[in-house]
Amino acid sequence: MPEVVVAKPRVGKFTKNAARRVRVAGKIPAVLYGAGHEAVAIEVDPKQISRILFSETGHNTIFDVEIGGEAAAKAMIVDWQREPIKDQLIHIDLKRIALDKTLRVSVRVKTLGVPVGVKAAGGILDLVLREVEIECLPADIPSHVDVDVSNMNLFDVIRVSDLPHSDKIKYLNAEDATVAHVVSIREEVAPAAEVEAAAAAAAPTTAEPEVAKKGKPEDAAKKPEAKK
Repeated sequence: MPEVVVAKPRVGKFTKNAARRVRVAGKIPAVLYGAGHEAVAIEVDPKQISRILFSETGHNTIFDVEIGGEAAAKAMIVDWQREPIKDQLIHIDLKRIALDKTLRVSVRVKTLGVPVGVKAAGGILDLVLREVEIECLPADIPSHVDVDVSNMNLFDVIRVSDLPHSDKIKYLNAEDATVAHVVSIREEVAPAAEVEAAAAAAAPTTAEPEVAKKGKPEDAAKKPEAKK
């Protein structure tokens, strides 16, 4: 059964003062838009929104929004803002969705297993794409995309084309985009003497500065006359 977010119309619409009053009262100012409807200023419970964001499906969770006595609308979180110091939610954007129309969403990549190249060859697994972009119907949005990395040796690469495919989802990333690879962390370190020699060879040669001599140049050029 989907989560039901009970919202209340916001007094003062989209003004900053109205949003501030909502936060003081312990709620979060939000906007609900999409599916051919006008944007509506509402206020919601921060605990409900946090529970959705930290769930398995996260911001891709589809839930019902009830505003006053109106019929519930299917929606999902498309954007949110946090106060940087206290890390508290301060604003939410909700989008109405139609269950019969495809959506473009980001889905987390979840790795399974430990690569052979990590266990036996001392490499490390570098996850390049932590999320992939997909297009599908709302009911077909996966909570994550599984990728088995246990058989990866050193320098092996998994690309988008290697991810699980089905007729229900379409990947929007390039098929040859790297999702994960096993890389080596061993690097040869040159001896200190060689490093110093290379640095000395690379340094530009500078001439010694000319020392300025006191006195006039013509005086220095004259020889003392011999006494008669």
